[in-house]
Parts: sequence; C-alpha cells; structure tokens
Amino acid sequence: MELDYIENINEFGENVVRLYNFDRHQVIKFSELIKDTIVNRKQRLDLSQVDFIENRNCNLILGLFKTDEGILSSDNITFYCALTLESYANILKLLEPFCEKETKGYQYLYDIDNPTDFLFSPAGTW
Repeated sequence: MELDYIENINEFGENVVRLYNFDRHQVIKFSELIKDTIVNRKQRLDLSQVDFIENRNCNLILGLFKTDEGILSSDNITFYCALTLESYANILKLLEPFCEKETKGYQYLYDIDNPTDFLFSPAGTW
C-alpha cells in the first residue's frame, strides 16, 4: 500500500491524498487499524508508523475532530485527516467491498467541501 499527494488534479485546482497499490489483505489490516486505533481507542493513527504503507511524498495522520474538516496541511507534506467518529465509521463501511474481494474500483473516503480529497484506489486511478 502506497500513500502520496497529487496537486491540481483538475481545472478547479483540487488535490488528492491517495492510498493505492494494495491488495485485499492490506485493506483488511488497514480497516482493522482504523477500527482499533481511532474508533475504539480514540487515538490518532499516523500512517508513517504503519509497516505495510509506503509514504511516497507525504504523510497522513488520521484523527478525531468535533466536525468533519477533511484533509488539511500547512506544508503539503504532512497532512491531517480531521473527521468525526461517525465519518470514520462510514469509512469502514466504504472499505468493506475492498476487504471482500480484489477490485479495480476506487472510492473517495469522504464527501466534504474541501480542496483535498481522500482517494482509495487499488490501481491508483480515478
């Protein structure tokens, strides 16, 4: 599983933080990490500390917030995903099809009016 940041993916100047190049087994482990660390223990999950995720040009830290803010960064290197507990529970639901079988599909992990989207794509495409 790889993590990267891509600027200006369209004419609106939007960006994407992308998790890609993974198989079903890695998705299961990633889903379990979100459930255990964020949902159950209410702690931050620093993806640079996850042994099966390779950070290409950025890092992403997932954490709980009172409102859904999405992915934020001041330097386009370290990103913070600030979502509510309900939104992380929804992410777990969105990951379920990727846990059940290998697929070429993709999923945006939240729908927030924010210039940076969170893309989950085994092939890296959208």
